[in-house]
Amino acid sequence: MTYDYDVIVVGGGHAGVEAALAVARMGKKAAIVTMDAAKLALMSCNPAIGGIGKSHLVKEIDALGGVMGQAIDATGIQFRRLNLSRGPAVWSTRVQADRIKYNQYIVDFIAACGNVDVIEAIAGEILGDSGKACGIGTEGGRTITSRAVVVGSGTFLGGLIHIGPKKIKAGRMGEKAAYKLSESLSQLGFEVGRLKTGTPPRLDGDTIDWARCEIQPGEHPLPLFSSRSSRDVFDQTPCHLTYTTEQTKAIISANFRQSPIFSGQISSIGPRYCPSIEDKFFRFADKARHQIFLEPEGNGTSEIYPNGFSTALPEDVQYEAIRTVTGLEEVKITQPGYAIEYDYCPAHQIKPSLETKLLPGLFFAGQINGTSGYEEAAGQGLMAGVNAVLYIENEPAFVLDRSEAYIGVMIDDLTTRSTTEPYRLFTSRAEYRLSLREDNARDRLSHYAHEYKLISDNEFEDFQQLRERTDQEIGLLRKKRVSVNDIGALGDRFQKKESISLEDLLKQPGVAIGDAIPIMARFDGEFSNDRQVLERAAISIRYRGYVEKQQREIEKFRRMESERIPEDFDFASIKGLKREALEKFCRFRPVSLGQAGRIEGVTPGDVAVLSVYLKKHKTIAK
Repeated sequence: MTYDYDVIVVGGGHAGVEAALAVARMGKKAAIVTMDAAKLALMSCNPAIGGIGKSHLVKEIDALGGVMGQAIDATGIQFRRLNLSRGPAVWSTRVQADRIKYNQYIVDFIAACGNVDVIEAIAGEILGDSGKACGIGTEGGRTITSRAVVVGSGTFLGGLIHIGPKKIKAGRMGEKAAYKLSESLSQLGFEVGRLKTGTPPRLDGDTIDWARCEIQPGEHPLPLFSSRSSRDVFDQTPCHLTYTTEQTKAIISANFRQSPIFSGQISSIGPRYCPSIEDKFFRFADKARHQIFLEPEGNGTSEIYPNGFSTALPEDVQYEAIRTVTGLEEVKITQPGYAIEYDYCPAHQIKPSLETKLLPGLFFAGQINGTSGYEEAAGQGLMAGVNAVLYIENEPAFVLDRSEAYIGVMIDDLTTRSTTEPYRLFTSRAEYRLSLREDNARDRLSHYAHEYKLISDNEFEDFQQLRERTDQEIGLLRKKRVSVNDIGALGDRFQKKESISLEDLLKQPGVAIGDAIPIMARFDGEFSNDRQVLERAAISIRYRGYVEKQQREIEKFRRMESERIPEDFDFASIKGLKREALEKFCRFRPVSLGQAGRIEGVTPGDVAVLSVYLKKHKTIAK
C-alpha cells in the first residue's frame, strides 16, 4: 500500500507541532491536520511558557531538539527566574509571551520545515487496516492515509464551553469542536471520559489603574530556555500583581449557584492546582483575598490576562466581580471567561511509548491523555512523534524513565495512575529531582537526541566540547587553593584552616559563582571567562555528593525496571493476589516490576507474588 504520509498528526497545538517536527527531523513525512493553519501552537489560555516544574520540561524538550524553547526565547516580552531562594534543583524559568508573535513564529517555523504539510480539516475518524492505524477520515469526507497516527486534540475533542447557563459547542471560543472523532474512538473500543478546564476573562489594559497594582519587572541577563537562542537586552514589559477584595468575595459567594461548576451543569473534574475564582472562594472560605496576576498578552495589544480569575459565571456577574478587584474598578472585559469540558482517554490505555494498547500505530499526546498545560502537551507530542517513527521502522520504543527526565516522570505517572483529573507536572513529583535539574537537561538527554537524529552532529559535538570545558574547570577549582585570610568575609567560615580549594569554597551554602569570580581572577586567566561553563561547574560541585548518593537509589530503581514483563503475560493466572492488585494489573498491564509497584493500591507483597510468577513464566518460555 502507498501511503500519503508516514505520520498524520491530528491537532496543531503544542503537542501536534512537536510531534510533527520530531517526525520531520527523523527524516519522515508528516501532516498536521488542524482546523486553522494560521493558529498553530496558539496559546488558548495564559500567555506564558514555563513555571515551577514546567520549565524543566521545556529545557528537556529543547535538549531533544524541540522548538518550544526557541519560540518563547524569540517572542518573550518578560523573563523571570523562580525559586532562587532554594537549591538549583528547583530553580525554574518563566517567560511571558507575545501571544500572537509566538503563534506566528511556530507557523513560520513549520512552513520552513520541508517534511511537514499542514492540512486544514477536521479529523472525524481513525482508520484501521489489518488491526493497525492507517490514517484518518475527515468530517468533509476526505481520506488521508499514513503508517502511523498521533492524536493531539487538546480541548477540541467533544469540546463544550460553559458561561453561566449558556452552552456553546466549541474547542475554544469562536472555534468548532471535534465530536465525530470522539465517536470514532468510542467505536474502536476506547474508554472515553470527560474533564474540564477554564480561562479568565480578557481585559482592556487601557482601562486598568496600574498605579494601584504592584509592578513585577523582568530580569537581566535574560534566562533563555534554548541552547540555540541568543537575544539582545531589551526593555521588558512588566506584569503586575493585584488582589481580590471583600466585595469580590461577597459577589461571587452570592452567585455560586449561577456557576455551572456548582449548579450541576458541569459534572466533570477540573484542574486541582488551577481552580476557578468561584471554587477558590468556596474551598477557602476563610481567606479574605486572592492574588491576581495581570499578564500582558503581547506588546502589540492592550489585552490583559488576569491569571487567577478563571471563571464560568454569567457575563454580568463576571463584570460586577472583576470590577471589585483593586485597580480594576473601571475595567472593560474584551472576552468573557468560560469553563470548557472535553473528552479524553484515560491513560491506562497507552503504553509508556504513548502508543495505544488497543490499536497499534495510534499514539495519543497531550490533553487526550488527561494532562493540562502547554509544556506537558509539548513533551508528550515530541515523544509520540519519535515513537511513531520508531514504530514505522520496527525499532524499539524510546522511553525515558523517572530517573532520566521529567518527561519520564510525567508519562510514568500517567500510565501507572491514569489520572482522573487534569495532570500538572511539579518538581515534587520527581523522586530524583536533585539529578533532574534545568541546568543539566542537555547532559541527560543530548545523547538520545543525537542517536535519534533530533539534533545535528555539529550541535552534539559543540555540547560535548562544553562538557569537556566544564570538566576542566571543575578540575581547576579542585586544584587551586587560596589563603583564608585573602578572601575577606568568606574566610570567616574556615577559621581553623590556612587555605582552602575553590571547590570547597563553592560547596558552602549561599556562595555563588559570582562570589568566586573575583577570587578566580587572581590566577592570571587560568579560569574560563565563559559564564555558562562557570555556572555549570559550580552547580556540579555543589550537588556532587547529593547526586552520588541519589545515584545509588537510581541504580536500585533501575534494577526493578530491568525486570521486564512480557506483553502477553497472563496476570489473571496469578494466585494469591489481592483482588484490587489483580484488577489493577489487568487494567494497567505494567511493563516492569518497578512500574507494577508504582500502581496505586499495589503493595510490596503483591509485587513479590508477581515476581515469583514472572520467574516461572521466564522458565517456561525457555
